[in-house]
Amino acid sequence: MSASGGTKAIVAALAANLAIAAAKFVAFLFSGSSSMLAEAVHSLADSGNQGLLLLGGKRAQREATPQHPFGYGRERYIYAFLVSIVLFSVGGMFAIYEGYEKIKHPHPIEAWYWPVGVLVFAIIAESFSFRTAIKESNELRGNLSWKEFVRRAKAPELPVVLLEDFGALVGLVLALGGVGLALGTGNGVWDGIGTVCIGVLLVLIAIVLAAETKSLLLGEAAGIEDVKKIEEAIVDGDTVTRLIHMRTLHLGPEELLVAAKIAVAHDDTAAEVARAIDAAEERIRAAVPIARVIYLEPDIYSEKRAAGTATPADTGA
Repeated sequence: MSASGGTKAIVAALAANLAIAAAKFVAFLFSGSSSMLAEAVHSLADSGNQGLLLLGGKRAQREATPQHPFGYGRERYIYAFLVSIVLFSVGGMFAIYEGYEKIKHPHPIEAWYWPVGVLVFAIIAESFSFRTAIKESNELRGNLSWKEFVRRAKAPELPVVLLEDFGALVGLVLALGGVGLALGTGNGVWDGIGTVCIGVLLVLIAIVLAAETKSLLLGEAAGIEDVKKIEEAIVDGDTVTRLIHMRTLHLGPEELLVAAKIAVAHDDTAAEVARAIDAAEERIRAAVPIARVIYLEPDIYSEKRAAGTATPADTGA
């Protein structure tokens, strides 16, 4: 996986979640807190999610085959989508169910120092993981807001880790609040309410992730800046006089397909047109290095045809 895949952020999140999950399960066993059980399952699910992201990045590096001539770059999108499903089902729905059961059958929290101590430790560990994800994302985010970064990022790993870590931190605060209210009032219902809130939060995050990764799976065009660079690189004003139309498609986070119809002079020879296409491809790759698959179709530009007013004689029909 390339650096833009956020491998460092994924590994940091994986290490933090494994340690936190173990601590939360121990706290649940000693205290009986449903918030702790929901948080433990959440951290375990997050650990599995980071494993899926690493697996997707590894599988995406496979070479193209005759059956998959454009390679396996979209494997990363598939595994990111699987993460959203795991987060929704194992994380969110389990927490909602556990919270509902605790509200119906509340019981006091025992050994309060276990859940409180583990939650404080988890908040510290998750903060370090979240900080790593923010640092990695800032290297790619540029001037985009966080909302725009999550929506426009072509590499799914960093948005996934960012939202997971954010959800984990908010969930820990909710769990701490639920445990605190249950201890302060002596009513275990508050522990269940905190658990339900954690579940709802995870479901909402999972829905956002599913929507974004679905868009990537369907196929997204290059970003606005890359499209502009490609358009400027294609036309040299000499052999390629105009860009008639163009389509772009991400085959993976770091692989872009470019297909365009370009205008050449009507009296150019086949050799001149071939050299013009080769030169245009070189300019495109220099401007946008991830443009690895390029198809350029030469044509004679017609203003009438472009305007939709061409007659059969004009088009040669």
